[in-house]
Amino acid sequence: MSVFENYAKYYDLLYHDKDYTGEANFIVDIIKSHSPNAASILDLGCGTGYHAALIAKEGYSVHGVDRSESILVRADERKLGLAQPVAQKLSFSKGDVCSVRIQEKFDVVVSLFHVMSYQITNEDIQAAFTTAAAHLKDGGIFIFDCWYGPGVLTERPEPRIKKVENEYVKIIRVAEPVMHPNKNLVDVNYTVLVTEKDSDKFEQINEKHQMRYWFMPEIEFFLAKSGFELVKSGQWMTNKDSGFDCWSVYFVGKK
Repeated sequence: MSVFENYAKYYDLLYHDKDYTGEANFIVDIIKSHSPNAASILDLGCGTGYHAALIAKEGYSVHGVDRSESILVRADERKLGLAQPVAQKLSFSKGDVCSVRIQEKFDVVVSLFHVMSYQITNEDIQAAFTTAAAHLKDGGIFIFDCWYGPGVLTERPEPRIKKVENEYVKIIRVAEPVMHPNKNLVDVNYTVLVTEKDSDKFEQINEKHQMRYWFMPEIEFFLAKSGFELVKSGQWMTNKDSGFDCWSVYFVGKK
């Protein structure tokens, strides 16, 4: 079977250098600080389930939601490779962060790897925050990260090239950004070139990812409108105060 079935097949390879373990530990520390008795977590926009699996290893029950069926196939495959005590704490289902409703309440809702920056309209961000609130128990917390406006405008996005490979394929990914300053948006235009090593078959995949960068007053406004109090924010992974020198900021809202 050709490896060229779906871009989802290359997702984990493209992000093999991402510090998932460090990020999962960072999230667990936030949970322990703001919700020490938490046991259940909803992961909105879970992707291939890497964060979810690592958090489940810490003893939490995690349900991941994603709107991509092919991505969820990868998440289920990841689950099959886990030890049974961890796998039984992990589940996945299809759904859009703006509209999904699960008949369950959780202690914590997380949304990681800039899923909230993919919500590019005011209506979408409000809907996503409402989804988080709808699935939280009273006193629960909502943790998410996003592109942060002061950082994006200080160090503006530039074209980037990434090269990765494994025993089966070589991948070159070119990212070409286009900024829309009056919309607080960046179009990230990806050209992904994939070559099979054993056959030299070649495929080109073109995608446009629209990303919104957010500012503190906006976040506070939309959180409050959804019934949250902003209790903590900071630079992603360093916990320093957010400012002009950081693109990625995390926020903790308490219901």
